[in-house]
Amino acid sequence: MSRTVVVTGLGATTPLGGDVASTWEALLAARSGIHLLNDPKFADLPVRIAATAKVDPEDVLEKHEVRRMDRSQQLALIAAREAWKDAGAPDLDQERLGVAVATGVGGAISLMEQYDILRERGASRVSPMTVPMLMPNGPAAIVGLEFGAMAGVHTPVSACASGAEAIGYGAEMIRTGRADVVIAGGTEGCIHPLTLAAFAAMRALSTREDNPAAASRPFDRDRDGFVMAEGAAILVLESEDHAKARGAHIYATYGGQGLAADAHHIAQPEPEGRGVMLAMNRALADSGLSTKDIFHVNAHATSTPAGDVAEAKAIRKVLGADADHAPVTAVKGVAGHLLGGAGSLAAIAAILAIQNRIVPPVGNLENLADGVDVDVVMGKPRELPAGDIAAMSNSFGFGGHDVVLAFRSN
Repeated sequence: MSRTVVVTGLGATTPLGGDVASTWEALLAARSGIHLLNDPKFADLPVRIAATAKVDPEDVLEKHEVRRMDRSQQLALIAAREAWKDAGAPDLDQERLGVAVATGVGGAISLMEQYDILRERGASRVSPMTVPMLMPNGPAAIVGLEFGAMAGVHTPVSACASGAEAIGYGAEMIRTGRADVVIAGGTEGCIHPLTLAAFAAMRALSTREDNPAAASRPFDRDRDGFVMAEGAAILVLESEDHAKARGAHIYATYGGQGLAADAHHIAQPEPEGRGVMLAMNRALADSGLSTKDIFHVNAHATSTPAGDVAEAKAIRKVLGADADHAPVTAVKGVAGHLLGGAGSLAAIAAILAIQNRIVPPVGNLENLADGVDVDVVMGKPRELPAGDIAAMSNSFGFGGHDVVLAFRSN
């Protein structure tokens, strides 16, 4: 059994805005959400640049919700509520509703905060909600409980490819008949001195503290690392028949996914992009698309020296001459790297690009790096043609995880 899957709802809370509309507007304007962290607890770190949520979840949620949830869960719930409302709050049997919400790190902040309480105040003061807050499946569980999902609640964990893999998993739940509607996406909320120090120790982060807003520079000659960010991006996926029966607005049709692995290094990308190419080709095959159908690619492009060039090589090799009519962008130039939420934010941007026929520019891209032989959108948004077009959204993660999603215009 294989049913057509469509996207009927979008939700997000990011460093660019507290909802999808404000996030999309900032992407089109290439307005950065990256800044210097002024909290004294970050003062002695080698890197103090990050992209925090534009709207603090504590300003949105009820106090009792904040107390009982990790920050990654708070962000996921906010985005899921927006996506569900945007989808028209589908009325369906709970046994036909599923959830696939991922995170790359999980409840790291809660774990570290509760450990501090244990050391400073004793075991009796540790919160009884510690385990539900720190477990990686916590965001999915919170969303599942909010909407009463009984078809299955799942949490793919594949580092920075997690959000994209969750979307693919959710679509498969619908394709195979287990669910009619799935709330899917990714979230991350782990900006903490330890996580920043750890990524800095790997020399993975930008150190451009003199100009934080311009620190993340995907595909740029002077890129020097990524910028940690937090946020969540959630989609409502639905079988086409179910969506049409209730008259739902359809943003795009889900084409398919491609899954692969680099089998190269725990953190470094395979230089020739072989795993990326395999995932892209598998996404084309799964969706029944040819390279001529692809008119846009939302790249993973983290602003790291090795990763951006390897991905650009892979895009050119897979699309060949058709890459010339597929403008490439990357959201991380202005949004930073949402880790487990990065793939789902990129998916939303790809969907809105083909729906609105416009591709946001890559933030802070001034001089294209050597070896980037694809049509990267610079300076201002790029219009897309009318007619039936498709987009690919690339996501990769530490461990060599490669996930590529394809969407078709509706």
